[in-house]
Amino acid sequence: MCSTCGCGEGNVRIEGVEPHSHEHHHHHSHDHDHHDHGHHHDHDHHGHDHHHEHKATPANTVHKYIDKSEQKHKHNYETNGQPIIVHHHYYHNSGDVHLHFHNDTQLNETPVFHEHHHGHDDHHQHDHHEHDHSHSHSHEHAHDHSHEHSHNHQHDHEHEHEEQFSPVIENQNMHYGQGEAGTHAPGISQKRMLKIEMDVLDKNNRIAVHNREHFEQQNVLALNLVSSPGSGKTTLLTQTLKQLAQRVPCAVIEGDQQTTNDADRIRETGVPAIQVNTGKGCHLDAQMVHDATHQLGLQDNSVLFIENVGNLVCPASFDLGEKHKVAILSVTEGEDKPLKYPHMFAAADLMIINKIDLVPHLNIDIQTCIESARRVNPNIEIIALSATTGEGMEAWLAWLESRLCA
Repeated sequence: MCSTCGCGEGNVRIEGVEPHSHEHHHHHSHDHDHHDHGHHHDHDHHGHDHHHEHKATPANTVHKYIDKSEQKHKHNYETNGQPIIVHHHYYHNSGDVHLHFHNDTQLNETPVFHEHHHGHDDHHQHDHHEHDHSHSHSHEHAHDHSHEHSHNHQHDHEHEHEEQFSPVIENQNMHYGQGEAGTHAPGISQKRMLKIEMDVLDKNNRIAVHNREHFEQQNVLALNLVSSPGSGKTTLLTQTLKQLAQRVPCAVIEGDQQTTNDADRIRETGVPAIQVNTGKGCHLDAQMVHDATHQLGLQDNSVLFIENVGNLVCPASFDLGEKHKVAILSVTEGEDKPLKYPHMFAAADLMIINKIDLVPHLNIDIQTCIESARRVNPNIEIIALSATTGEGMEAWLAWLESRLCA
């Protein structure tokens, strides 16, 4: 997932919120008569004794989680057309999922044993600077500080070695997602990537919990709309708002890397909307939603539609505090998308198959698409519709009404 690279950090822009700079420059002009600082530091540093042992057992894996719990299960790497096995790991009871997708042969690895001993005995002496300033208020300061620090720390810990990762190769196919982290990044070990992901999701999910509590207090139904670019999310949303906003207050958070095009389209319906531009980022996160909701202002007993950045990968992992994820799939994308991007459809409660008015012009089997989604997520609900012609919209609006009453 993209948490291994920290995409988009520092590139977020929310409409109506001025960018914040955390870099401060101070310039002071003083005339001082004399400062004399004498500093002495003695450091007797520590020695380290490191011991490493690694045994690669891909078929029997233990997953450790933020709450210190562990789960152990056997991974069966066979592809035979059976239902896709996706392991869901929930963080902070927030509804977010961490997914492990297994459908290939296991990689044979040889147990590796490493032992490292490090000894450090460093001595530092520092003789600090003198300052000569001319000041209109005649001051003289003399400082003589002597510091001695002696540190003796003995560490004996066991930790993972930065192992070299190799993809699974079978029948001229290379699989980089079969490792412990489910992905690959040059120069970063599987364990390190997994730790980064868990750290990022932990921070995100704490904010998502806050968002969810806020929505529940106001009785706001928050929906996270996810899809690839061009699936018809915004068209579906505008048509939905034209009918739903007459009966219940609605608001929209629009996520895109750049432009305010979609937010402008939403505002033409009379519904309040705020644009969140993520810059290089490929998904919204809980902090962005938190900031946007406070800038937007939400009415009690309302519906909040969060239109995520068009992407079938990264948004699957990030809980925003929503009640439901709704995955939107256009018939023009093909019937196999749920199998190609299983994490998104495994995390969704509802899949909307959009643009069904185009089916006569395409080589697509809707039933095969539904079966693909159910292989990944047997409990997913499915609605087929056309936002352009209105066919099937009644079922979607009825689904929304049922969630409002829940």
